[in-house]
Amino acid sequence: MTLTLQGLEASIAAVLGLLIGSFLNVVIYRLPKMLERQWAAECAEMAGKPPETAAPFNLMVPRSRCPHCGHMIRWYENVPVISYLLLRGRCSACKAAISVRYPLVEVATSGLFFFSVWQWGATATGAIWCAFAATLLALALIDWDTTLLPDDLTLPLLWLGLVASALQWTPVGLHASLWGAVAGYLSLWSVYWLFKLVTGKEGMGYGDFKLFAALGAWFGWQALIPMILLASIIGAIVGIAMKFSTGLREGGYVPFGPFLAGAGLTALILGPTALRQAIGL
Repeated sequence: MTLTLQGLEASIAAVLGLLIGSFLNVVIYRLPKMLERQWAAECAEMAGKPPETAAPFNLMVPRSRCPHCGHMIRWYENVPVISYLLLRGRCSACKAAISVRYPLVEVATSGLFFFSVWQWGATATGAIWCAFAATLLALALIDWDTTLLPDDLTLPLLWLGLVASALQWTPVGLHASLWGAVAGYLSLWSVYWLFKLVTGKEGMGYGDFKLFAALGAWFGWQALIPMILLASIIGAIVGIAMKFSTGLREGGYVPFGPFLAGAGLTALILGPTALRQAIGL
């Protein structure tokens, strides 16, 4: 592949990443609320109560609105990054501030898509690493906001890693991928139960097990130790910093999922071999 073609493909992927990043903002905000509605409906059904009638709410409807004044966002106010800059980070109707996280997610997704296609080209491998990066980014922010790691994202990520390995779209063999998934799940599951037996408290959620299993499926069992060490170190630093800045939420905990996701994205960019070498494996 010539450098010109490589750059063109990566640039197209970056533009696509901006659009996907805009959609990820919708997923990050709406998916937890959709799950809460689903759980409430299931609880009502088990209790023999009639389901509550509510307006449709999913990833497509209703149209996006300003959370402060209800202003319906027009299409030209929803162009990734550009609209945020033109609006100077404020709603066009009520002038309330728009979170800077929206354009940051779009830019991050764009950068990850650019990297993936630059590295692997416009191929099946490049496409699945784009999907991997987008899913991890969404999971990290959903967990940070809600302490949820939805099965709707973790399980497809796990299966996609195994399928990609079986189809040889990743350099990880199916044997290493399968045992990576098994070891990833069982390692955190064991830590969870040991911590609970000793302290009587739950130190993490089952979503963390599934996410780590997914990372094992994508990178193989050999990458699990460096990724868990990296996630733990960064998580400890952030937790201590938040404690001293009184930024800890009620209960004094920090979700672990964002740091697992960060370790996965680091392994994507640097490669699992570089992570293993960093700790002498």
